[in-house]
Amino acid sequence: MSKKLPPETNYEFDIDTTIEKLGPRKVDSQLPFKYFADNRRTKLVLDREHAEELATPVSVEFQAAGPRQKLYFDPSRAKCAIVTCGGLCPGVNDVIRALVMEAHHQYKVPAILGISYGLEGFIPEYRHKVWELTPSMVSDRHLYGGTMLGSSRGPQSSEAIVDSLERMNISCLFIIGGDGTLRAASAIVKEIRSRNLRISVIGIPKTIDNDINFVPQSFGFETAVDKATEAIQCAHTEAEGAHNGIGLVKLMGRESGFIAAQASLSLKEVNFVLIPETPFVLDGPGGLLPALEERLISRKHAVIVAAEGAGQHLMRQATANTDASGNVMLSDVLVMLKDAIQTHFKQKGVPISLKTIDPSYIIRSVPANANDRVYCGFLGQHAVHAAMAGKTNMVVAKIMDRYVHVPLDLIIRKRRKLNIYSDFWRAVIESTGQGDLAGMMPEEDGA
Repeated sequence: MSKKLPPETNYEFDIDTTIEKLGPRKVDSQLPFKYFADNRRTKLVLDREHAEELATPVSVEFQAAGPRQKLYFDPSRAKCAIVTCGGLCPGVNDVIRALVMEAHHQYKVPAILGISYGLEGFIPEYRHKVWELTPSMVSDRHLYGGTMLGSSRGPQSSEAIVDSLERMNISCLFIIGGDGTLRAASAIVKEIRSRNLRISVIGIPKTIDNDINFVPQSFGFETAVDKATEAIQCAHTEAEGAHNGIGLVKLMGRESGFIAAQASLSLKEVNFVLIPETPFVLDGPGGLLPALEERLISRKHAVIVAAEGAGQHLMRQATANTDASGNVMLSDVLVMLKDAIQTHFKQKGVPISLKTIDPSYIIRSVPANANDRVYCGFLGQHAVHAAMAGKTNMVVAKIMDRYVHVPLDLIIRKRRKLNIYSDFWRAVIESTGQGDLAGMMPEEDGA
């Protein structure tokens, strides 16, 4: 049970929403607005739906995003750089486009550079091209998936990156990426600070898994869910078309099952959802296979959706090997479930028709839908406002429909996971009817 702390702390751990700034703002903004966000704070009431550390709802104040009346940088002398890192996600090109359009048209920034292939683009040995981004170059990029700048995984030297920033005379660096990328951004900020440089570093959180701490929904997630439901519908059609038909779909979600849960809740055709946050068993009381058998007896078909990180505890071949980003290499839950299901029903002498679908790379490579495009546009605009005002060591995020500035330190403390005590997970359980499976329901409230 969480310990209740004095009101001024709000959380089990100390939290500070103060945003770092490069120095006093002395340049008058030339934006044609009468409304500025200089001294505005956004008070939000957060609960365990937003951060599982919260025992009870608390009020937290964040610095509101938006244009400032006074700027730190003289836009006519500023120089921006944009870099995209990590895996693909719907909407990355939309964010790039919004950054370029805002910096060029609103602030008249004379130079906006695009860094090729992630953080590798800063390292001279890779010889990746640096692009000068213009409105004409990005005007239609939102119609395409992926990232026009290219991406890469893996750490690079923060010293070498800051060397490049100095050589290019960069004023503002916009880093679009997930948990590992934002940790790299924090290291870059520390190196900039150690050299007493005046370079703003603004992060735009990107993750298709929706696992960024303090960010209830990351851009591209809604598009990913839309595409995931198409795969689930296909699996359902296949399952209904055969006697004892089973549709098995694997969706992205290494450590969190948000896509699997949201897509299943949306479509209402899913009978079993398996996510990393709720370890399940295959056999015995509360086992998946006996429950699947009962489902086939009663309804003659079934649909199973599994996040890629689900079931790792059941696979002996799981290793401690990591990929270039430092993520543990996962065993394939789709293969494990397929083999287990086929073996179980073969031993029972029950014929089945099992179809497997893995749409992972289709989902993350598609263009953003309309709502995600709007979201990305706001993120890009607010990131430019923050950078021109000399904010740094922060990300722009949307929390409870409010755009705010969040310190990088809060974002990178841990990865966000689906809260199994939440109303959201309860709704998923009610939709699928899988409450009798072992591990699906929390034993107690925990509040």
